[in-house]
Amino acid sequence: MRNRYFLVVSALLLIGLLFVGCGAPDAKVIKIATQSPLSGGMSAVGTDIKNSVQLALEQLSGPLVAMGFKVELAAFDDQGNPDTGVANAKSIVSDPAILVIVGHYNSGVQIPSSEEYHAAGLANVSPANTNPKVTERGYLEVSRICGRDDVQGAVGAQFAMSKGIKSAYVLHDKTAYGQGIAEYFKRESEKLGIKVLGFAGTEEKANFDSILSPILASKPEAIYFGGMFDQAAVLFKQARQKGYMGMFLSDDGFDSSDAAKIGGAALLEGAGTYFSTVAGPAAAYPGTAKFQADFKAKFGGEPQPFAAQSYDSAAIALKAIENAAIAAGKKVPARADVAKAVRALKDFPGITGTFTFNAKGDLAKAKYFIIQVTSPDAAQWSQNKIDKILDIAPPQ
Repeated sequence: MRNRYFLVVSALLLIGLLFVGCGAPDAKVIKIATQSPLSGGMSAVGTDIKNSVQLALEQLSGPLVAMGFKVELAAFDDQGNPDTGVANAKSIVSDPAILVIVGHYNSGVQIPSSEEYHAAGLANVSPANTNPKVTERGYLEVSRICGRDDVQGAVGAQFAMSKGIKSAYVLHDKTAYGQGIAEYFKRESEKLGIKVLGFAGTEEKANFDSILSPILASKPEAIYFGGMFDQAAVLFKQARQKGYMGMFLSDDGFDSSDAAKIGGAALLEGAGTYFSTVAGPAAAYPGTAKFQADFKAKFGGEPQPFAAQSYDSAAIALKAIENAAIAAGKKVPARADVAKAVRALKDFPGITGTFTFNAKGDLAKAKYFIIQVTSPDAAQWSQNKIDKILDIAPPQ
């Protein structure tokens, strides 16, 4: 009798293991992936992109859970590097449970990575990628909830003109993002009559002596930098140390509290430091109060730029999956159907706005901000002064 008992128990255990091996418990798992810099100099913003998606999944996946799905986050560190992003993208598309990817932070990483998403029919909702090529390729899979650099660069130049700037020296970081927006700033500046005294790219991040010499000799009223904060803030600080007292201008890549940690009081000296962005601080949007409180309670700090937009990107992804799953009889939907469902959303209510995509994947109208750095304290970054807010439709 004892031997028969152990045989029965052993048989039941074997059957259970067979079911696990066949994947029965995971049959209705749905994943949303993220790609952003989780390590390196841009990790402050990149980590909060991931954290915001995590928060959205915890708070907004109820309708999918009620249908019997388990919703999981698959977070990937692209390190702000195109090669890493593409390698991660290959892993992402190879996992059939991943139905949407939210990301990236850098356009230079998103553009090559999204070629993999496009080939696999995987929807990519971007909270932060501004290079026109992101959507100009016309991929059904790629949609973004932020503005574009061909508008943002022009907005920066128009702001400079409004402040009486008559000459500028333009630098960029040689990336698709930084060089692209710098070219749009230069083009609009020249159209407005601002004299562009120089245009150059650099990958230098530590010692800008050789770059600053010709800039200071030309005596521009403003220095514009197209690129990221970890490079621009060092350049700006060193320019102040060499006596430059003109205006600093940059883009949404400058929008990180770490810029204050690097640049400190130098950002407030002289004619000050301003940057354009497609994502104002969370407090600039009337619908983000609960998000800010929940984010701080969970992660212990104020949300970085693009955090609220990442929450909205995840909300869009969840709603699209929900709609596609209902259409599929409450079964796991096909990736292609999810991509179509993203584009089919009309007047979707997010915490940073109401979203409707055009045929390219751009918003019907996007917000653009001009922000002045008003404190050297990184903890006060979200309190920087908003100088202007504009609502602008994308180029046709």
